Order: sequence, then structure tokens, then C-alpha cells
Amino acid sequence: MLRFSFPILAAVSLLLSSLPAHAESDTAPRNRAEAVRIIAGLRQIVTPDGIERLEAVNINGVDQWISVRSRNPGNPVLLVVHGGPGWVAMPTSWYFAQGWDEYFTVVQWDQRGAGKSYNPDHPVTDLTIDQMKQDIDAVIGWVRSETRQGKIFLLGHSWGSWLGLDVARRHPEWLHAYIGAGQVIDMRESERRGWAWALARARDTGNETAISELQSIAPYAEGGTPVPTSSLYLQRKWVNAFGGAAYNRPDASFEGAAIALSPDYTDQDVKQVWKAQDVSVERLMPAIMETSMSSLAELEVPTFLLLGRHDINVSAGVAAEWFARLDAPHKQLVWFEHSAHEMLVEEPGKAFLTLVNEVRPHAESAAPSAAEAEAPVPSTRSTR
Repeated sequence: MLRFSFPILAAVSLLLSSLPAHAESDTAPRNRAEAVRIIAGLRQIVTPDGIERLEAVNINGVDQWISVRSRNPGNPVLLVVHGGPGWVAMPTSWYFAQGWDEYFTVVQWDQRGAGKSYNPDHPVTDLTIDQMKQDIDAVIGWVRSETRQGKIFLLGHSWGSWLGLDVARRHPEWLHAYIGAGQVIDMRESERRGWAWALARARDTGNETAISELQSIAPYAEGGTPVPTSSLYLQRKWVNAFGGAAYNRPDASFEGAAIALSPDYTDQDVKQVWKAQDVSVERLMPAIMETSMSSLAELEVPTFLLLGRHDINVSAGVAAEWFARLDAPHKQLVWFEHSAHEMLVEEPGKAFLTLVNEVRPHAESAAPSAAEAEAPVPSTRSTR
């Protein structure tokens, strides 16, 4: 039996009496606005020099939304480049990136035409890989100028890992290190392996519908024939259903649902996020399907891969095989044993510890150079 002395009981009573009295029914959020306000309060940055910015930045002629969060602006910068195309990370970062802003200055960017950067009144017409490469270069330039740090960490997930790896290849001087999560290397080979895996699972489970549908798109991703988007969606349907996108889950809708609770997104942003993704997939995916980094043999920057052991959506096997051949000043492969493609959300604790304990020590001094010190001091609190 637990026993408490009178002084302890008195102290507890005093503590409870100081709390505001609310009926139980008053504690539950009644709508999205109240739920979002609670989450915003929990993640509010209150340190004296903290940074909490959310704003539209003109990137190559198009407004694109960027958030910057840090409890200490002297921390190294970590730019997160989302996947998809169009599968934005900013609106779910309230969950998976908890604590990151204590150790990094975290920058989230909604790419051209994606998430908050989608404007139905002015739809983008230049969604191409070359344009996205120009955009990421401009974003990195903006980040380096605003934070007055010459080098940053770059974390790319899925499609964002292709963009990120390309930056690491072209501009190692901009980076402390590159981190690829669900790394894209050879899309056609990944697609072929995913189709074969899904068909094998369908046969193992006796799923005649899956067998029939998967066989209907054979031969899949073979040769040089373009892969129809309809075939891609069908392959993904069964890869996801068998747990190849999120481990032991039929899809990643649990992650998408978290967008509705994002303090960074308005009601309108939430409503249009999937329309924006559809446009990004339609415009970019055919070209992405033809990309391959398999011949890239050397990087001049420390390189980390975060791979879900069960990732079939973007083949972890293809990425691991390429990484074994890669020559880099430092390289480290981190397996997420209970994840598929969404390891940042599926195992957020392991992702956090990896970034802090393994990646962050590669930061050079965050002190600005003389030239960087002349850059304008960023506004530390801005929501527009």
C-alpha cells in the first residue's frame, strides 16, 4: 500500500488547487482550430534567440513556403527535402521532428507546386527535374544567407533523396554531410523488384485479385518503354497493401492523416494538399522514372543512408547495393528494422538519435566567415 505523509498530501492539494478548473467536456478540442492550437503551444519556441519562421519566399519567380525552426541559431542547419513528388514533410514534422530544433536549425521547404506552395489560381507550368534542381540550389543559397552558415546538412527523403544526392554530387562544398532516407538510386530497377515482390506476396497469400491485376501490367518497367502512370499506381497499390510502404500497415494513410493537425497549414492548405500532389506526380513522375544514380561511384562529402528494412516502395536493396560500391570520406548505413519507406515517421526515435549522435558531429564550426557575417541578420520570428 502506498502511504503519504501529511506534508506531501498538503503539497499535492496545493498544486491541484492552483490548476484551473475545467469540466471534462471542456478539455477536448472541438474542432481543427483548437487541436492545432494545442499542438502549436506544445512546440512553441520560447528561447530568447529562438527562430520560428514560416513564410513564402520567391524562389526562381515562384513563391515557395519555407519554415525555419531553432532553439539556438548557432546550431548547424538541417534542410529537409521532401519526397513524393508532392508528398510534403512540413505538415507532419510536428510529429516526426520533435526535438530536432534543439540540436539543429531545421528548415522545411514545400517544393514548387507542392503543399503550401500550390496556388490553384496560378498553377505552375514548369514542373521539370531541371527546374527542381535550380530551385533546390536557390533554396540552399537562401538558407545559407539567412542563417549565415556556409555549410548545411541536407536530408532528402524518397524523391527528395534524388534531388539531395544530386546536390551532394554537384556541390559538396555546401554540405557538412548528406543524409539519404529511402534513397532513390535506379527507379526502373526498384519498380521491377517491387512488382516481383508484390506478385510473390499475392501468390503466397492466394490473393487472386492482386495476381490478376499485377499480371495485367507485365512486363513491368522492362526495357525502355515508358511506364504509364496507371501501371505505376497499380504496382504501388499492391506494394502498399502488402506492407512495402509502411511496415505491417496496408498504406501510409496514418501519416497523411497527421497533415490535418499541422500548425503550419491552414484549412485551405489541408484541403488542397492532395490535389497538389496529383499535379506533381502527373508532371514529374514520368521523368523521375527514367532517372538513375547507379553509376555514381564517388562523393566528396560524408554520406549517410537511412533505410527501412522492409522498404519495397523504393527498394532498400537497390540503395544498399549502390552504397556498398560508393567511395566517400565517411559513409554509414543505418537500417530501420521496423520500418519500410516511411522510417522517419515509423521510427522517429531512432531517426532523432541517428541525427544527433551520428550525423551532427560532422558539422564544422557554425561560426560565419567574414563574407557570410556581412549578410543581413535574419528576422527571427515571422509568420506570413
